[in-house]
Amino acid sequence: MHQISGHCRGQRKPAAQQTVMLGPSVMRADKIITAGNVAVVTGAASGIGRAACLHLAEHGMSVCLVDLAGEKLDAAAAEVEANSPGGPSTILKSPVDVSDPDQIRALHEEVFTCFGKVNFLMNNAVTRMGRGHQADLAEWRTAMDVNFWGVVYATRVFMPGMLAINEPGIIVNVGSKQGITNPPGHPIYNVTKSALKTYTELVEHELRSNSANTSENRVTAHLLVPGWTTTGEIAHQHGAWLPHQVIDFMCAGLARGDFYIVCPDD
Repeated sequence: MHQISGHCRGQRKPAAQQTVMLGPSVMRADKIITAGNVAVVTGAASGIGRAACLHLAEHGMSVCLVDLAGEKLDAAAAEVEANSPGGPSTILKSPVDVSDPDQIRALHEEVFTCFGKVNFLMNNAVTRMGRGHQADLAEWRTAMDVNFWGVVYATRVFMPGMLAINEPGIIVNVGSKQGITNPPGHPIYNVTKSALKTYTELVEHELRSNSANTSENRVTAHLLVPGWTTTGEIAHQHGAWLPHQVIDFMCAGLARGDFYIVCPDD
């Protein structure tokens, strides 16, 4: 099921932003996004996930790219491998359906067998199926399984190991403004992203209340909320963000210790 790549493989003007945190943060992103540490990114084959993998690999991290099997995942892994200072041995390609808890558990075993730890977990996998109130209920269930339960599965599997190694760690869950503003047209997507927002807030509250997770090596959770972003095969339009710009903004927010990292609209 899982495949190994190699041996294991325009700046946007800054916008004003209010820093919002759930409490004091002593986590330093530059201690985490650095050589020798390990990242796992779901939804890694395209868009924001692919841009995140490139950024993390370019900063020397070992990176596991997680997505459904196919040419897009193969191409993304090859691109990340080519841009990794550590070469093929630092990049792992894992075809996984995040809605399947058994596959997530197998992913965890594979990553720890290959790299021995995880310092950065980015839950980015998403589906937008199930448009409209009358969409098939099977599509609604799939949307919840991928967009919400996939995040829960990955967090529950990887977070204990991140806490156990006594190294600083980051969990980034990728939400959506639709999970906050709840516009009409795509109710199940809004519901999944609203649930994800609440879940991520509660994960960070739990981490902050963990008496064993209070040193400079603490693990923190963060909610990244992109705005209008060009992904996939969609032609880029004026005013939209590019994926790498979202990642640059995310990293700036992580460096500040922000919990809510909300990309502003023009």
